Formats: sequence, C-alpha cells, structure tokens
Amino acid sequence: MLAETGYARFGNLAETLETTPAEVSVRLNPRKKGEETPMAATAESRVAWWKQGVYLPSRPRFTSDPALHQGRYYVQDASSMITAAIASRISLTIAEEQQSDTPLLWLDACAAPGGKTTAALDGLPDGSLVVANEYDYSRAEILKENVAKWGNPATVITRGDTAQFSKLGETFDVIAVDAPCSGEGMMRKDLTAREQWSPALVEECRARQCEILDNLWEALRPGGFLVYSTCTFNTTENELMVDRMRREYGAVPVDTGLLRENDGMDGEVEIPGVEPLHCMRFIPGRARGEGLFITLLRKPGELTPALLTLGGKESRQKKQKQKKQPSEKQSLPPEMMKNCRQWLDDSVRDEYELSATEDGVRAFPRRWGALLPLMLRNLQVVSAGTEMAVVKGKDLIPTQQLALSLILSPAAFPSVATGEKEARDYLSRESVTLPEGTPRGIVLLTFGGFPLGFVKNLGNRTNNLYPKEWRIRNNS
Repeated sequence: MLAETGYARFGNLAETLETTPAEVSVRLNPRKKGEETPMAATAESRVAWWKQGVYLPSRPRFTSDPALHQGRYYVQDASSMITAAIASRISLTIAEEQQSDTPLLWLDACAAPGGKTTAALDGLPDGSLVVANEYDYSRAEILKENVAKWGNPATVITRGDTAQFSKLGETFDVIAVDAPCSGEGMMRKDLTAREQWSPALVEECRARQCEILDNLWEALRPGGFLVYSTCTFNTTENELMVDRMRREYGAVPVDTGLLRENDGMDGEVEIPGVEPLHCMRFIPGRARGEGLFITLLRKPGELTPALLTLGGKESRQKKQKQKKQPSEKQSLPPEMMKNCRQWLDDSVRDEYELSATEDGVRAFPRRWGALLPLMLRNLQVVSAGTEMAVVKGKDLIPTQQLALSLILSPAAFPSVATGEKEARDYLSRESVTLPEGTPRGIVLLTFGGFPLGFVKNLGNRTNNLYPKEWRIRNNS
C-alpha cells in the first residue's frame, strides 16, 4: 500500500518495523528541574527537536521510580515531543504579531494519556491555559492523573465528544487534534496495531477524523492555529485529510520551519494535483522515534488572543447568562478558605482565585476566571486548575494534586524526606514510619528534594493519603 505512493523513503519501512527495537525516550519536566533526575544522568543523547527530551540506552522499570510519579519526567516517544516545539513556534509567531508574549488558550481535543498535553504546557508562554479532552471515561481519569503530576495548574480536564466544544463558539487560540487513527506508526512496538489493521479500519478512521475536525473548526478563533497529527503512515488519514481542510474550510498550511532532514525528519508525500502542505513525517529507521505525521494549519482572519477578550463585552454577556445557572459551590467557613490560601506559594498567591466546589476547594488562574463558568456550563469538566482539598467532616484534607502542583508553598506543611524504598512504600499506599518528633497532623513527604505526597501523622501511626487509584500495585 505504501509503495503505491511512490515515496522512496518508505522503502525500508517494513523491514525496520519487523527487525529493529523501538527507541526509549523520556521528556524532562523543566519546571521540576528534570535535568537532575537519574534519567538525565543515564541519558544516551538528547532529542534533536526538543532540548528536554533524552534517549535512554535501555528500558528501565519506570513504575518503580518515584521521580516518575512526582512528574519530574514523562515517558514519551521522541517523535511526539515535536508538539512542544510546535507550541513554542506558534507562541513566537503570535508574540511577534501582538508584540507581546500573550498567554494562549490551547485545546488538546484527543488528549489521553497526556503526553502531548504536557508537551504543549512546556512550549507555551507562561500563563497560558490548556484544556485537555478525552472521550473515554477511564482514559480521562488517566489523563487527569498525568497532567496533575506534571504540576502546571493552568489546566482544565474535560470528558466527552468533541461536538461539545462547538457550544463555546470561536474560543481557542490553538486546537491540537492527535486524531484516532489506524495506528500504522505503532506497529514496531504494539502487536495490537498489527492485528487490528485493515483497509476498512483506515476508512473508518478517516470518517471519524472528518467528524472531529468539523466539530472543532467551529471552536477555533479566526487567525487561530490547528495542529493535526496521527501515528499512521497512509495519505488517506494524513495529506489528503489536510488537503480536505484546505479545500472545504480555507485552512492555510503553515511552514513551522522545524523540518530538518539531517535530524531524520521527512516532508509530506507528494500527491498529484495537491499543493505543498508543509507537513512533517517521522519514519522509523530515518528518525529516532516511532511513526508520526504532523502539520500546522491556520484559520483565515486576524487573531485576537482569547485572553484579550475576557474582560470585554462578550465576556460580560457570558457572565450574565451564567448567573441564571445553578451554582456548583457549597458554603465553607471563611477560616477554611483563608487556611487554604496560605498553602499557596507567596509568589503566585494573588494569581489564583479560590472557590468552594461540590466536595472541596479549587484554585484556578485568576486571569482565566471569566472563562471557567462558560466551560462548567457547556463541557463535562473532570478537573479545573488545582483541586486543592477535599472536605471530610470539619476538616480540609489537602490533595495529591496540590502536593505535586507548582503553586504549593514549601512552607505550608512540615516535611519529611524519604529514601527510595520509603518512597515506593508510600506510592504503594503502605504504611510509612516518620522520624520521632514529627509534628502531628498533615505532613508532606519528599523524595530527591521534590514533593511526593501527604500523610496524616496520628502519633502512633500514619494514614497514607496517596490516592488509591494511583497506587503502585507491584512494589517488588
């Protein structure tokens, strides 16, 4: 099938998929000093297109490494790290147009398990907000966990069909669509991808991709950017899908300037009658990563970034409509809210609005506050900002999200450093013994100088507060 494209660079692909091992790579968290992790120390080399990406000489047992659960790095195929570079390039383009580093509103429409979401967070300007959506409930929970571990609180996790975003109107500055696809690019490391493939699957995926893109184009601001990607090779789901967007919606292909053949990247397959699309392909055996197709499109019009409209007439109208909706808030004593605010780091305390939710307290970026009611009304919101605490009786219990969030004040709770074994015990929700003299109440455990999670010290024993659904199930 691929030979019929006449694209010579597919020539050795089948042999490469069959006979060579997949690369092992991780992306370090720049906001958690990822260069100090053991993974960086054992790195074989850096990923050419993203400086925080490193290749490892072999695949360790990641699950047993506490640094993974702290969000100090993310296990991600190197090809997919191009998302961070594209986010950075989009940011530079808009900054030049606006003559300022304007925070952007980014939607990751098919986001689970969270690799491209966290990559976008690394590439966007400070203060940007990322909305990450997943259709499947269980995968949405995994997405929530991985994004929480990365620590950036400027996020909203949603669940549901992409059609829900059309209710928001032209809202997002950037929409990323890592579309469900036939998975040809995963055949080297995923037996299921080989077993499920068929020409009928390609057609099924093409139809689904059309539906998703049609839904999301309505939610993109004039002048906004669409990042389209798949992990497959055929032109039906790739170049021909991009050409459809150009023909039917007037989408303008954008040259990112990131294509560098000496780094193993390839351009698009040339199709008779189709003008250049500025696409990038990562082909195993040529690039050090798995199969990936990615391109950047722009919606016609002049972009006014979403943040610049939030205080305007449109925003006030949305607020008025929201007042008619039932409130999700419960009533919490002012003293509780005051205590929660003290948990925030001094450097960001005034940048976050605290609100009482159905079961606790949420911290959400103040600059995006006018957008949150609109999303709560129209989207299935799983998590917004940092879910700081849950209410248990008369007590507020800090959450694991807060423990790993970049907004947590290091002085908010007494802390105890753990070794690797103690850290793994904690992550398995086993009992942890605290040093004599540790204050009673909530205690923050750390590992390697970074927060690990909370326990409640009762004096004669401790309650492990690590989420049951996140626990390591095989600590051997």
